[in-house]
Amino acid sequence: MSALRSIPGWGYAAVTRWFVGGALAALLAADLAVTSLHPWADLQRLLGGLIHPDLLSVEFWSVVYTIAFAILGVTLGAGAGFVLAIPFARFRSVRLLCAGLRSVHELFWALLLMQVFGLSATTGILAIALPYAGICAKVYSEIIEEADLAALRVLPEGTGAISAFAYGRLPDVAAAFRHYTLYRFECAMRSTLVLGFIGLPTMGFYLESAFRQGRYAEAGALLLVFYALIGSRRLWVRLATLPVLIVVSVLALPRTIGTTNWLISLGRFVTHDIVPSPLRSGAVLDPETWSRLGLWFRPILMQQILPGAFQTLVLAQVALVATALGALLLFPLVSRRFAGPIGQPFGRVLLVIIRSTPEYMLAYVLLQLLGPSMLPAILALTIHNAGIVGYLMGRHADGLPYRADAPSGLNLYAYETVPRLYGQFLAYLLYRWELILRESAIFGILGVATLGFYVDAAISELRLDVAVMLIAATAILTAMVDALSRALRRSLRLTDLPTRLSEARQGPETGPLRPVCS
Repeated sequence: MSALRSIPGWGYAAVTRWFVGGALAALLAADLAVTSLHPWADLQRLLGGLIHPDLLSVEFWSVVYTIAFAILGVTLGAGAGFVLAIPFARFRSVRLLCAGLRSVHELFWALLLMQVFGLSATTGILAIALPYAGICAKVYSEIIEEADLAALRVLPEGTGAISAFAYGRLPDVAAAFRHYTLYRFECAMRSTLVLGFIGLPTMGFYLESAFRQGRYAEAGALLLVFYALIGSRRLWVRLATLPVLIVVSVLALPRTIGTTNWLISLGRFVTHDIVPSPLRSGAVLDPETWSRLGLWFRPILMQQILPGAFQTLVLAQVALVATALGALLLFPLVSRRFAGPIGQPFGRVLLVIIRSTPEYMLAYVLLQLLGPSMLPAILALTIHNAGIVGYLMGRHADGLPYRADAPSGLNLYAYETVPRLYGQFLAYLLYRWELILRESAIFGILGVATLGFYVDAAISELRLDVAVMLIAATAILTAMVDALSRALRRSLRLTDLPTRLSEARQGPETGPLRPVCS
């Protein structure tokens, strides 16, 4: 990655050209066919369901479980992340552990945990908690490293490390921790909704059923309720209400736990199911065992990992560049300078709805409308991520100081605003790159030939050793893209620009910017 710094002329224009060129090349390998016979008729029925929702059909307990899984999952994940954040910067092993946790998508965690805990609350909560522990550890560690060290200098000599952290650093970072943790609940709500698509009793379970059976009025009602929960999150998820929410969530969990022998299941899962089959029956020190392991792994690599990784990269590359174009088109909708005092609120509502819609759910809906291909997944990733980046860029645009004689209209957009925001724009895109790739992998569960397709097939056939190998390949691919993204941000000197937004950063007119879900 250090070679990037030595390339002459490596700047914003060069990076843009490389990414656009990569997307154009990826389009040649992408399946963009529309196979549905009547996509517009299906779309009209879906919009009709949103206009005339059947609110009485919404299953009350699905809403409760969606909230409960999110509350408890984030509580456990943030608590573990806080503990891991303290040694995060000093120990490479902790950083590798956290990278592994956050590189595996919640859906993949859920598919594995179901083999131990069944379709239970434990599966749903841990599927949220495990990746969020890795995410929170990284973010909390960055907050700690960026904190003012002045308080540490006045502590008495000989103060222990725990006391120094508790009295010298924690008071300074507590507000940033609280802001980021409370926002993670919104991200968890989206994740929990998606877990319903694989059978857990959240709103997603009933949403998937409604879409599959063409009950669009019920689907529209579920979507509206979900958007209402996301939109009102700041009203009911507060530091003061959190203890009550945690207690109520524990009491409201489903009584069944999926299996009464989870310890036995866990032991078998760890010692047998995920162990590569050649190692189960052969001696570890026997060369013949390792020869059989190579024969076992070779077809997995050639027929599943490599083609799945290629399709995942193709999907992510096209979606990333499409996200860039979409964000450039959308951000004026939330900027007062472009949309005006009347249009700005409507633009913000539109983009909040877009970014609150989980990519997986959106891809599922688009697959019903357009048919099975890579196109619904690309559109889903583009719409969701363009909404996120466009919303944040619009807030940044409102913070720009313009000249008194600044042009207006298209000239203001093309010659004054976009050039001044382009570095921030690239910073957001490079940050979202890893997340887009992570989502691209799980779309295989919907039938797109990414790595998730092979993971889902292996789990369906109870070949858990193969599934774990494929999930590990997904995590490694995600980590590689993350490393390349960080190297590019350093090379372009974008590392000081806000991408995490874990702290409440005030703009002159816009108020605090909200964080980006990761």
